[in-house]
Amino acid sequence: MVFIRPVAKNDLEPLLDLASRAGAGLTNLPRDRGLLKKRIDKSVHSFANFPPERPGGEAYLFVMEDSATGGVVGACGIMAKVGGYEPFYSYRIETTVFESKQIKVHKEVPILMLVEDHDGPCEIGSLFLHPDYRGDGNGRLLQLVRFLFMADNPDAFEATVVSELRGVSSEAGQSPFWDALGAHFFGIDFPEADRLSIVNKKFIADLMPEHPIYIPLLPKSAQEVIGRPHKDGVHAMKNLENEGFKFANMVDIFDAGPVLSCPRDEVRTIKQSRKLTVAGLVDGEIASSMFMISNAKTDFRACKGPVQVADDTSLKLSKDCAAVLKVEPGEQVRICELAPPKKA
Repeated sequence: MVFIRPVAKNDLEPLLDLASRAGAGLTNLPRDRGLLKKRIDKSVHSFANFPPERPGGEAYLFVMEDSATGGVVGACGIMAKVGGYEPFYSYRIETTVFESKQIKVHKEVPILMLVEDHDGPCEIGSLFLHPDYRGDGNGRLLQLVRFLFMADNPDAFEATVVSELRGVSSEAGQSPFWDALGAHFFGIDFPEADRLSIVNKKFIADLMPEHPIYIPLLPKSAQEVIGRPHKDGVHAMKNLENEGFKFANMVDIFDAGPVLSCPRDEVRTIKQSRKLTVAGLVDGEIASSMFMISNAKTDFRACKGPVQVADDTSLKLSKDCAAVLKVEPGEQVRICELAPPKKA
C-alpha cells in the first residue's frame, strides 16, 4: 500500500533519486543536493509551525511512501502564497488589434505580456511519481491529496490556487519555446535557467524583455507549444480540470507550460470532502468506490481505499488503511471520492 506523509530530513537521498528521473522543468524538485536540502528544511519548518495565522510563503512538501518497502516513490508540494520578495512571473496571453480603415484590414494579434505578481496565489507543484508506481490511481492520489490537507485549514492558504504545469521539452531538456525566446536574452540553456530560477529570481527581472512578444513572429515550433503541457503532465492537467481548474490565459515564462487556476473553495475535493468518525475497522474486503482518506491531523497521513459509510457521521475503514493513517476507532478522518462521478 502507498500512502502520503510530510517530507522528513532523511528523505533527501530518495528525493534526489526521484528528481534525477524527472528531467528539466520540475522547478520545485531540483536535482541539486543543496537546493533540495533547503527545500526539505523549509517544508519541515512550515509543518512544525502549522497552521500559520495567515499564508505567508510557507512551503509544504509531501512524499508518497510504499508501506511494504519503506521507499519514497513520489512527491508533491504546496506553496501557501507565491510572490512577496520573490515575485511570481508568467506570461499573460492577450490580444492587440491592428486596423486600417483605408485598406479595410482588421487584425487581432495574440501577444505575450510579462506579469510580475508580488501578491500571488497559492500554488501546487513539485508533482512527480516514480514510473513503476504509475497507474491504479496513485498519480491522482498524489496530485489531489494536497486538497484534503488544505480542506482542514483553508485559511492557511491563499483564496486562489494555481498550478503551473511543465511545458513541452525533449528528453534532453530542450524547449522549443525557450530556444525561440528566452535563450536570446539569457544566453544559457533551458535546464540552467530553470535551476537558477530556484536560487534567485532577480535575474528574470534583469534580463526578460518587458515589451509585448508578438506570438505570430515566433517560430512555428514555439507557437505550437504555448499552453501545452509536457507529455507526462497531460493526465495531471485533466485531473485538475475535473477538480474545477481552468486555463488562466497565462503560461510559464521559460517553457510556456499552461497555468491553471481555481478559487480555493471551489476545488472539488475541498468542496466535497467531509469529516467522519471511525466507528470500527474491517479485516477484509469493503465493497465501495475508491476514496482518498486522510487522518485530519497536523502529522498528516493519507491513502486511498474503500470505506464503509455507516451514516452522516461515521464510517468503517480497513485495518490496512487505519495502520498507515495511524488512526483508531473514535478518531476522525477526512474523505473524498478519488475520482469525480462520471457525468450522465
